[in-house]
Amino acid sequence: MSGEMRQATHSGESPVVIVGAGPAGLAAAISLARLGIETILVERRAELSSLPRATAVSLRSMELMRSWGLEDAVRAGGVDVEWRGWQSQTLATVAAGSMWPVGIPTREQAAVLSPTAPACVPQDHLEPVLLEHLRSLGAARVHLHTELMGVENRPDGVEVALRDVPTGDVRTLRARYLIAADGAHSAIRTSLGIAMRGPDGLAHAVTTVFRAPLWRLVGEHRYGIYSVDGAGTFLPAGRGDRWVYGTWVDPQDVDGYTPERFVRRIRAGAGIGDLEVSIERSGAFSLAAQLADRFRAGNVFLAGDAAHRVTPRGGTGMNTAIRGGHALGWKLGWVLRGWAGAELLDTYEAEWRPIAAHNVARSADPGGSTRETADELHVDLGGRIPHVWVHSDQGRVSTLDLLTPGLTLFTGPDSSPWEAHPDGGPPVTVRRLDAISARSIGIRGRGALLVRPDGTPAQLWAHESTAAA
Repeated sequence: MSGEMRQATHSGESPVVIVGAGPAGLAAAISLARLGIETILVERRAELSSLPRATAVSLRSMELMRSWGLEDAVRAGGVDVEWRGWQSQTLATVAAGSMWPVGIPTREQAAVLSPTAPACVPQDHLEPVLLEHLRSLGAARVHLHTELMGVENRPDGVEVALRDVPTGDVRTLRARYLIAADGAHSAIRTSLGIAMRGPDGLAHAVTTVFRAPLWRLVGEHRYGIYSVDGAGTFLPAGRGDRWVYGTWVDPQDVDGYTPERFVRRIRAGAGIGDLEVSIERSGAFSLAAQLADRFRAGNVFLAGDAAHRVTPRGGTGMNTAIRGGHALGWKLGWVLRGWAGAELLDTYEAEWRPIAAHNVARSADPGGSTRETADELHVDLGGRIPHVWVHSDQGRVSTLDLLTPGLTLFTGPDSSPWEAHPDGGPPVTVRRLDAISARSIGIRGRGALLVRPDGTPAQLWAHESTAAA
């Protein structure tokens, strides 16, 4: 919230203003727009970041991409790997190395758990896909190169001052709710006096984005992360032999990592002294594992890194942001559509804080990159209903594909006692399953299961004696 301000002009109202076009802001905006809620998304940058940053798209995140019709578009910018870590002396001797689990399902495991699978896709491909989809929905207005100058949090909503960076023009806008998805150093969070708790400066690292013919070195050993003895870490970061190299450093040595030094380190890690390396850009960062004291102040909600900061260990940062943004978006959407009372918004932090806290704690653990899938899967999937393949008018689909923006009522083959009678609440769509599929998701006999749009069970009836409303 800086810069010179000109005289502000009033420019109307919007149900929701979202600040920040990162994964959390985009996911929240998409969730709202798909419910027909008008939103204004503002982003201080003139364009989205060209840094790959995160590359792990978790199973649950890919299920959301699938539900938005974006699965193929997201995978188009990724590489085909197994989400496992691989340790070896060099990349040239990778065949003599060993595998370590990173807490993400393998493709074989994912085939049992889900209609999709985790992906290895750089964030600078994923974000434009999300932005393009958001713009296609029509309910959102996106303003890049627009800076938030101030927020007034009122009992009946918020008033924000927005500055067009190129012109300096300032306008004010009233909204019912504001989502602060403005990053780890959130100016909105600071202005609200919400503190972050947890360690900062846990470690320091330098990274570089580069291109080099490394796939021919690793051959059939295609993994999401390579740890090379004493030389650092290599991660595939998109199509065309694009990679990220990183290593821990003493903070006093950050400036010593010139492009030439990076090339030497990459060649040493690859085990090829004359490897052709093209450095694109380099940077440095310090690690923090922090959680905001609260995720809400009146009509302002924190999302993504503004609410929870994690280190790269475990690859949970972007996924926590996507899922949190989705959770906040559909809940705000339900309230604004009159499908639920304002008390639903209290469940955002109540449900999301334990997940964020788990991922923050994991990322602070020096061994947090190594986890068995079984130990982390429940955190990623968040208690959603089981995936079961069923036959429908659209062909073979997953039970997850049958979820709706409202409530979904799953029943057994005899659905005659079950009728949906919405009375001012969210619409209820009845999905009749065959007996085996119904039993697979917990329905016994002539019972039924009511499910929220995020796949979380809302109510289970053991018998047909109670009708769903």
